[in-house]
Amino acid sequence: MLEQDLAAQLRQYLTLLRRPITLTASLGTDDGSRRMRELLTEIAGMSDRITLWLDGTATHRPSFTLTRQDGEQHLTFAAIPLGHEFTSLVLALLWTGGHPPKVEPGTIEKIRALPGTYDFKVYMSLSCHNCPDVVQALTLMAVYNPKVRVTVIDGGLFQKEVDELQIMAVPTLYLDGKMIANGRMGVDEIIGLIDRNAGVRDAEKLSAKAPYDVLIVGGGPAGSAAAIYAARKGLRTGIVAERFGGQVLDTLAIENFISVKATDGPKLVAGLEEHVKQYDVDVMNVQRVTALAPAPQPGALAQVTLENGATLQGKAIILATGAHWREMRIPGESEYKTKGVAFCPHCDGPLFKGKKVAVVGGGNSGVEAAIDLAGIVDHVTLFEFMPEMKADAVLQAKLRSLPNVDILTHVQTTEVVGNGKSVQALRYQDRTTGEAHELAVAGIFVQIGLLPNTEWLKGTLELNRMGEIVVDDHDRTSVPGVFAAGDCTSEPYKQIIIAMGEGAKASLSAFDYLIRSGTPQQTA
Repeated sequence: MLEQDLAAQLRQYLTLLRRPITLTASLGTDDGSRRMRELLTEIAGMSDRITLWLDGTATHRPSFTLTRQDGEQHLTFAAIPLGHEFTSLVLALLWTGGHPPKVEPGTIEKIRALPGTYDFKVYMSLSCHNCPDVVQALTLMAVYNPKVRVTVIDGGLFQKEVDELQIMAVPTLYLDGKMIANGRMGVDEIIGLIDRNAGVRDAEKLSAKAPYDVLIVGGGPAGSAAAIYAARKGLRTGIVAERFGGQVLDTLAIENFISVKATDGPKLVAGLEEHVKQYDVDVMNVQRVTALAPAPQPGALAQVTLENGATLQGKAIILATGAHWREMRIPGESEYKTKGVAFCPHCDGPLFKGKKVAVVGGGNSGVEAAIDLAGIVDHVTLFEFMPEMKADAVLQAKLRSLPNVDILTHVQTTEVVGNGKSVQALRYQDRTTGEAHELAVAGIFVQIGLLPNTEWLKGTLELNRMGEIVVDDHDRTSVPGVFAAGDCTSEPYKQIIIAMGEGAKASLSAFDYLIRSGTPQQTA
């Protein structure tokens, strides 16, 4: 069932198993069960440390459970984990088989210290590039804590269950039968949802940290570049980030990163993280900054406050907070988020198979979304506010060639209509005639650009009318000792490669500031 290259890779990985494991399949007579049996039989044949049983009694069919002889473990895949989830399958096999995960020791300690018992279900799709983070985090929790039960469910394989639960966005996480979260999450974020004391413990540890020469807020391309450049100068450097990688994690295809013909967001972020870790950079992930108190004078310490109450100090601050998806800001949009209003066509598109959907936005991201969705759903209608789409000509030509796509230009969306549980229609107005219309759709994919993550900085430093941090040609903000780089700034072009360059420039400017305001502390 596996392609030759994947099979060879998996066979090599399975030589790392340290202890016997058992795969117990619960199968039916459907095609999914046939394919799962084929996959598991192939895997079991690759290692004498894997035993396959086909007599499982799990509720979900098809599904398979991974267990081991030396300890209790509750991990089930109601999925055929290929596509984006192949790595999740490999890690589940390796971790169950005793191969140590590449995570901080403190992460395993947090998992083992969880105070209760937990029954998780995560709904995902094989085309979702956000889902593997959640699946792998829960897998780790199930392997290292016997009180954690995890079932990974492919929404495409169990469409009836997804429809009954009204799940219209993935990954969606349920705990003990109740939906608790939606979207990309790591271990620390999930633990924070279920263990309130974890945030208090984190705050105490963070506040005890010594001041940094350069403290960077944000872990995307700009923040990563700034950290590398600062660390190479021998400065004590810290990164505090709500999500390392930022918006790039949600970017699927990257084809304009010079010297790399093609990559994707998660791969690029993995490379950034590996590069940052080569230096003595203190990375504080899954931490939201809520306030900045600038240094009262050059050479003094600035301070940032985190959502959990912790405070961090730095002689120079670099703001690289990035941006987030722009919303339509129309009635019904907030009410129906994850209930039909979506922002990731790759993640959530499969949940609308055979249905009619709308895409709002005629730029490159909107047109690319419409093209991708047209291969999955019954029909796509694209809405563009301006008289003409702004996407590249080659993308527009491709879109117009598709038989199940309509394009509406010079229209304004006015309201999301639903029945209380899910989206039913999108109302809009023809900007030429003023005539109002309503289009019946099951999903609305919003692709109208980004907004800077700078709300928390209002009143602290100068922002322009779009909320961007105003910077000069040295990436200096209106506040001495505070610099900024990337998509959160007034730099006109929002590109990954430009953000990296600006991050490096901001770091060099911060180094110059430290030299002029007093000798910086050297760590090397």
